[in-house]
Order: sequence, then structure tokens, then C-alpha cells
Amino acid sequence: MAYDSNNIFAKILRGEIPCTKVYEDEHTLAFMDIMPQAEGHTLVITKEHAETILDLSPAAAAAWIHTVQKVAKAVKKAMGVDGFVLMQLNGVAAGQSVPHVHFHILPTSLGTLMTRAHGAQMGDLQQIQGYAEKIKAELAK
Repeated sequence: MAYDSNNIFAKILRGEIPCTKVYEDEHTLAFMDIMPQAEGHTLVITKEHAETILDLSPAAAAAWIHTVQKVAKAVKKAMGVDGFVLMQLNGVAAGQSVPHVHFHILPTSLGTLMTRAHGAQMGDLQQIQGYAEKIKAELAK
């Protein structure tokens, strides 16, 4: 299937839709999920146009996982948790809701995660901004 350049993440990358950024480099972007499944729920996307991990080039995949690791460390510390869940879904049948490859960093336990539906409701944007500031502060260290 051809990449849909009108998906919400593509629009975010083009600056057409705002997001609460926590990290950006030439290959990746990390930002807060506005419909969080956990406090501090952060998304990391690649700037390469790819719907699933199978569509991603090896170079983009390497840059992406490097950013995931970097941001996950900051999220873990900023949110004061002992662990976190990394979630990466591929295809509608697997639950992927945005057709642009992305990782979810969820600073919570798997048990807690299973009790909260993803995308069920908008988060408190002021609270989300506060989490973003904590994460950015950790990344700046």
C-alpha cells in the first residue's frame, strides 16, 4: 500500500498540525500523545515516510531506535518510574491507528496499561505540557 501523506503524523512533520515536541533531530521527532494511555505517554516517529516497520529503510530504523532509547531514558527518569512499556503496532489488524510508523513510550506497568484504552479521550493539555517540560529537562542534562 502507498504511504498516505495526509495522515496526522505527516501533517505534524510538515508543521500543518501542532504538537508538543520533546525532541527532534534530522531523522526523528518525539512528542507527547494528546490522547495518552499513561501519564507521560510519548510518541517517537521517523521522518521517513513509512507506514509500518517493514516499509522503513535500515538507516531510518537505526536512527529511530536510537531516538527511542534516548527519549525512553528521559521519560523514565522524568516520570519517576521503575519501568515502561514500548509499544509498536504494524497495520490496522494489529491496532495501528495512524498509518505512519511510530513507537509509544508508556511510563507505566503492563497491567495498568491494559486497564486504559488507547485514544479513548483527550488528555489535559496543560498537564501534558508539564510532562513534556520534565522530559525535555532530562534530555538537556
